[in-house]
Amino acid sequence: MSRYVVSFMKDVLGGNGRQIEVCQKTLEIDASSEGEATELAKQKFCKVEHLCEWSLHADRIQIKSADFTS
Repeated sequence: MSRYVVSFMKDVLGGNGRQIEVCQKTLEIDASSEGEATELAKQKFCKVEHLCEWSLHADRIQIKSADFTS
């Protein structure tokens, strides 16, 4: 099992009228693969944010491995 950091990102207009990228939420997920981590994170994001679909609050998902190797 590996640990992944999954971030839900959204593009919004800033106060100056320019598009900026905002992180809606970051979750740490334990899973056997990036694909599984993504799906688990989508489910958890929806539950925490009381959504039926993650893409209502985010445009994309970024995933990074949180495992440290020595």
